[in-house]
Amino acid sequence: MNALQPADPPANPAARTAVNPAGLRPDLARIAQWVRPGSRVLDLGCGDGTLLASLRDDKAVVGAGIEIDDARVITCVQRGVNVLQQNLEEGLALFDDKQFDTVVLSQTLQSMHRTEHILSEMSRVAHEGIVSFPNFGYWRYGLSILAGRMPVSGQMPYQWYNTPNIHLCTLRDFESLAREQGLNILERATFNEGSEIAVLPGWRSTLAVYRFACAPVAA
Repeated sequence: MNALQPADPPANPAARTAVNPAGLRPDLARIAQWVRPGSRVLDLGCGDGTLLASLRDDKAVVGAGIEIDDARVITCVQRGVNVLQQNLEEGLALFDDKQFDTVVLSQTLQSMHRTEHILSEMSRVAHEGIVSFPNFGYWRYGLSILAGRMPVSGQMPYQWYNTPNIHLCTLRDFESLAREQGLNILERATFNEGSEIAVLPGWRSTLAVYRFACAPVAA
């Protein structure tokens, strides 16, 4: 049973409306800018539904989220966000091929056990994808490792023994995997403590956000 009906292919990306909704984190605001008004969006690991609620209210997006945490699911329902409670590791079999215009995976990729599988599923169910993840190439992380300790920061606040982050990568690592998966990267934004980084992002950013065109579904 599908949460939404299949979507038509997205229109010209240049037609997207640039918005910076109040209350959104800078990375989520950038994601919102990349989403076409009136389109259909699937948010994987949608948390409390903040992004989907903003897209619904500001851009008339028809959205659905997947979240496993009970409290966050309840918050989504209270916000009127269409949410399914499911473990992302189980895949996206509930959804049809190219059912959505855009699928979002925000700060969750690094905690997935089957990274290639979730990217493949994202590519199957949507025309475009957006992912964000901590940039393990940040220069302070390198210094921490040289000092003999795993890095801990605002972006990665966990100790090595209790972290949910099991697949950390750099910007180049992700871009290489995207090519292998047949994903065509369209845009990239990088951040450090909420500020966007334009110079030497591989070294100076703590968070990366990518928008990509999904690969065609194999016949």
